[in-house]
Amino acid sequence: MATNAPDVVLLHSNDIHSRLEQAAKIAAYIEEARDTHGVNRVLALDIGDHMDRMRVETEASDGLANIALLNAAGYEAATLGNNEGLTFTPEQLDEAFGAEAKFKTVCANLYRREAGTRPSWLLPHAIIEKAGVRFGIVGVTAAFAEFYELLGWEVTNPLVAVAEQVAVVRDEVDVVVVLSHVGLPLDRRMAESIPGIDLILGGHTHHLLEEPEIIGETHICATGKYGEYVGRVEVRFDGGKRPAFKATCVPMTDYPEEPDARSIINAYHRGSVERLGRVITVLEAPLPALADRESPLVNLLAAGLRRWTGAEIGIVNAGQLLGGLTAGKVTAGELHALCPSPINPCRIKLSGRDIRISLEQSLQIGFIEKQIRGFGFRGSVLGTLAVDGMVIRYDPMGPPNAQIASISVDGQELDDNRDYAVGTIDMFTFGAGYEKIKNGTDIAYFLPEFIRDVLERELQDRDAVADSFRERWLSR
Repeated sequence: MATNAPDVVLLHSNDIHSRLEQAAKIAAYIEEARDTHGVNRVLALDIGDHMDRMRVETEASDGLANIALLNAAGYEAATLGNNEGLTFTPEQLDEAFGAEAKFKTVCANLYRREAGTRPSWLLPHAIIEKAGVRFGIVGVTAAFAEFYELLGWEVTNPLVAVAEQVAVVRDEVDVVVVLSHVGLPLDRRMAESIPGIDLILGGHTHHLLEEPEIIGETHICATGKYGEYVGRVEVRFDGGKRPAFKATCVPMTDYPEEPDARSIINAYHRGSVERLGRVITVLEAPLPALADRESPLVNLLAAGLRRWTGAEIGIVNAGQLLGGLTAGKVTAGELHALCPSPINPCRIKLSGRDIRISLEQSLQIGFIEKQIRGFGFRGSVLGTLAVDGMVIRYDPMGPPNAQIASISVDGQELDDNRDYAVGTIDMFTFGAGYEKIKNGTDIAYFLPEFIRDVLERELQDRDAVADSFRERWLSR
């Protein structure tokens, strides 16, 4: 090895979100690095949200396609992102990370709620040696406590968990690395408040740091999203006690897909076609879904949310559905294609005033065509609001925020000062899209079901399908 070569090359990825072709390119880069520097001088790590159920291979395999790619690329440790922890059941995670993963899974702030302990496959930290350099690897994930609780997990403060684990490993290792799926603001706080961390490899907020942020003696690195870049940190000691780092982000645009990774993707794709070929129902007539006006399939989803959550009213944005359904057989794959989001149903109490304001906004082109990023949304535009349990009379030619003449709920005029039980989606409780819905109180989330599970049940109910053609929005 040349005298100016690094002691160890650390490669890291984050927030791939099942862009499997990009994962295959990263695998080629990892293989190239090992060919150049030797297997014992390359350490590959992932910082979570590798999985995303919008991808059919991930959906149909319960994440095993992603595990197979991580295994084949020779990753040695990974942490859990919210897409792993919150969109798969504990049993599915046991199979993926417990039975199938060949790498160490580290997450210090996640426990099984009933037992108060971690499953055997989930470690608070790991120590991995490369070329005589001992790396202490700590992992943490974003603390969505209410959601994790519904799935049987307890998630704790990630900064407290990191501080505890750094204190445990600092004297045993040469380099302390935090795999941090908590976002850049918390990464900065971590670097400022917790001594003894050498590297924070970040994710969750999809931030790209082409050059590391350095706070005190801690380097913060991150590679953006979707596998567009792989992070590369060259670790050198040069005779000193503290390591020196050269951190960069390498674009994957020009890299080919590694052949074995491509074969894995192809095999899981063939399997997904079979598994998602399950017939859900047979429709007698098409069910359109439109973003800019009322349509039957979105009405069906709104009605399903009302029934699923036991609410008085159902409300959902039309942009959740990426298309409609034709007459004939409807398969699980078709339903997944038009509703790929990991969004969950929820029930809230919302004032009549906030409902009225949101409905007025949903008639405005600025809201209908508003683009949304994150919050589990997998569509392109917000879309208008579909409802159930209400009848709205409005003037489409009226001035903005004054188009609605009347709103009735179960035959009674909507009372601005009364709270209503509303079945809707978790995305709104985060303040995305129709911001007034975030004012809802007494929030009850329904997990592990996704809104496509709600839609599947409704599609099997002939009366519900027939009722979806009934107009809720009546123009004057």
